[in-house]
Amino acid sequence: MAKPLLEFTDRGIYCPQGRFYIDPWKPVDDAVITHAHADHAYFGHKNYLAHHLSREVMLYRLGDINLRTIEYGETVTKHGVDISMYPAGHVIGSAQIRVEYKGQVWVVSGDYKTEDDGISTPFEPVKCHHFISECTFGMPVYTWKPQSQIFADVNNWWRGNLQNGVATIIVGYSLGKAQRILQNLDLGNGKVYTHGVIENTNEALRRNGVILNPTERITFESSKEEMRKGIILAPPSSVGTPWMRKFAPYSFGYCSGWMAIRGAKRRRAADRGFVMSDHADWNGLVSAIDATDCECVYLTHGYTASFTRYLNEIGFNAKEVHTLYGGEEEDASPEPTADEREKIKADEAPAETEDVAEVISFAEEKTEDAE
Repeated sequence: MAKPLLEFTDRGIYCPQGRFYIDPWKPVDDAVITHAHADHAYFGHKNYLAHHLSREVMLYRLGDINLRTIEYGETVTKHGVDISMYPAGHVIGSAQIRVEYKGQVWVVSGDYKTEDDGISTPFEPVKCHHFISECTFGMPVYTWKPQSQIFADVNNWWRGNLQNGVATIIVGYSLGKAQRILQNLDLGNGKVYTHGVIENTNEALRRNGVILNPTERITFESSKEEMRKGIILAPPSSVGTPWMRKFAPYSFGYCSGWMAIRGAKRRRAADRGFVMSDHADWNGLVSAIDATDCECVYLTHGYTASFTRYLNEIGFNAKEVHTLYGGEEEDASPEPTADEREKIKADEAPAETEDVAEVISFAEEKTEDAE
């Protein structure tokens, strides 16, 4: 039996033959990066390989690193191992890493979503023998509505705030969610004003050739009255800070997949919760894994125990592995109260879902930015 091409180590996913790691969380000589989120792209590696559209964001976040970038479908060979990248659909520049040696093919998905968000290159299934997948939202309770419906709600909420004379603040993490929101706002309502962290990311993406809708950075000189006529795009780190309070009176909306759970909006202190994730929902995970025709699937972060059991029950060969992924900027999972734990099954789950009671375990399995 052939030796596995990839191994799970205390530094990350390792390819012994190619002598490189994929998304390592400790310093290594040779790192292949799926995307620029902080739980996948760490500082301190000697060499980095990533997708071209991750270049400027990685340089902005990590500083002066030795970075090589390639396009989707392009192949780099390291010690006889072919490495190529395919769209993950997670955020701009996100990639699945395909690794092949002597006919053995592994794919590391990183983070991914299967819905086309209109700004990230859409997810593309890749045939392989072994597939390494996240399962951040690997419970049936997590089923996303079409993006068009979500943004219809967002834009209607914004219009209502304009009519009521209150500022509109919408929160999403700075890489991925912020640009997705920006590209789907109805700019007929007004201008988009951005927190500096988000604008820095926007500027990096624009340097990379990404075309984004116009934005205006918020500074000390920005007029509160003018900003009240538009919408303010802010990162999760701004919630509850003096920076946000200075826009009062305002209505505050939070964009996260965790908003699917009753009470999450209240715990975020938000006026509106929009169920929007840059990770695949339950159906997306199952369909993506099935499309690979893989012999074995490894689940790295999220509801790994319950999702592994489910996949094995329906005929997959699934294994649970432990990594340090899943700590992106925003979505460590919100903890439910005791009362909410009792209500989740009845209020949130489809009737046919037998295992949905396990959704309460998300307090113990903190996973996402994390979307």
